[in-house]
Amino acid sequence: MAHTDPPDLSLTDAHYDAFRDALIAWYAHRKRDMPWRRTDDPYRIWLSEVMLQQTRVNQAQPYYERFVAAFPTVEALADADLDDVLRQWEGLGYYARARNLHKAARRVVDVFGGRFPDTYEAVCTLPGVGAYTAAAVLSIAFERPHAVLDGNVIRVLTRVFAIDAEVGSTRTRCRLQTLADALLDPTRPGDFNQAMMELGATVCTPTAPPCPRCPVRTVCRAFADGAPEAYPVKKKKAPVPHYDIAVGLVFDGDCLLIQRRPEDKMLGGLWEFPGGKREPGEPIEEACRRELREELGIEVEIESLFGKVSHAFTHFKITLYAFRCRIRIGTPQPQDGVPMRWVPIAELADYAFPRANRRLIETLIERRQNPTLFDG
Repeated sequence: MAHTDPPDLSLTDAHYDAFRDALIAWYAHRKRDMPWRRTDDPYRIWLSEVMLQQTRVNQAQPYYERFVAAFPTVEALADADLDDVLRQWEGLGYYARARNLHKAARRVVDVFGGRFPDTYEAVCTLPGVGAYTAAAVLSIAFERPHAVLDGNVIRVLTRVFAIDAEVGSTRTRCRLQTLADALLDPTRPGDFNQAMMELGATVCTPTAPPCPRCPVRTVCRAFADGAPEAYPVKKKKAPVPHYDIAVGLVFDGDCLLIQRRPEDKMLGGLWEFPGGKREPGEPIEEACRRELREELGIEVEIESLFGKVSHAFTHFKITLYAFRCRIRIGTPQPQDGVPMRWVPIAELADYAFPRANRRLIETLIERRQNPTLFDG
């Protein structure tokens, strides 16, 4: 890509200072008001950073407020049951984040005496904490000079420096981290990191960025070229696969059979209706019967299709078919040792479920006045 009179990006100390001062001054006047920006409690800052991974601010904020109300301290989180933690997290997705938060809180209490560690090496020993989270918490809560590198910062850096290498490569990531480290204001690392992320979230946006409002546009190659949306360079996404899932609503009076997913699996620790993925060419009703046979050792008669739910995850999509089932042969016994319970419909709200299952539960409750649904 040709550049027309690009700005000099061989920045001197004066250029670095100007970049930092302009960015932080902009941030002081333009930053959004968020509850985690009104605290210096490293536990709450850590919680917010974990929630904001893969989650928009407006979606994360109500979860953050409810979570802090339920678990106001790291000790409260460490003492909580995982089921309660997952119930508070339900709907936010990426449930490994919640499981790791719970494990890490226990480590903070058991190993660090309830005080969140303030060194990079120690923070990185916490489950689920990687380079980004460690840098964010240490810089914001403790003013440690560690530069963050998230999607927003990557977008800012690739545009400012016109980096046309694919950003998913390890080499490019290392180059970007070096740039972030060089630009970081060591005297105000928390504000600088938050300013970089705020700039990427509100001005240096993926599409149609309002460049004239950018405080660092005078040193931005992409702005000089008039081609900000050419950066960052990413690999073309592969087609998103789709799977059909069959689950059984197995009744015993007003109770439904649910089972808990293994903690080391996707959606681990959540409860669900038993079932699984349809095999190629398999009728969806037979998939339900087969899955209940394999998972619970029972033979069922399918009485009716209760409902169908479509749901999109990050890397695939599903259509969930739920069948009302009656046990013909056998007593349910989990074949892989996962917990299983018969739960009254009115008490299903006390358990954490994946979103598609929760939508089925909402429909169950809506139809509860229909007595034919619950005939033995």
